[in-house]
Amino acid sequence: MSEWLKPHERPFVTERFHTHEMPDTPQRSYRIPAAGWIEAPAELLALGDELGEPVEYKRRIGSWLLWRAGPPIGEAIYLAVSPDAGETHRFHLRGKRGNGVGPDGSLHDRFRTWKESLRDHSPRSLSR
Repeated sequence: MSEWLKPHERPFVTERFHTHEMPDTPQRSYRIPAAGWIEAPAELLALGDELGEPVEYKRRIGSWLLWRAGPPIGEAIYLAVSPDAGETHRFHLRGKRGNGVGPDGSLHDRFRTWKESLRDHSPRSLSR
């Protein structure tokens, strides 16, 4: 039985994925870069520019696709993208805290509550 690679050791794949092919959970053997998502919006492709970090896919949360530029703890920017509605929400992480407005319209200073907002709220244009 082989050991799992640490997240930062997993290689980026060159394969490209359509939205319906994006996995629900993180992959244990590889990472998907933003450029690997065929329908990626420009905002996502440029997400890591200000940090000089690659952007990687993390997981689905409800109807959202979650992406991160930067390390899991430290200076990082998360972007939740609704592929169907074209809506996005950012969370800027600094250490173990940060801030970002969730789809509930509230400013969150904890990453956990921001993710709960994603889980509990559909994109605005889909909930009409």
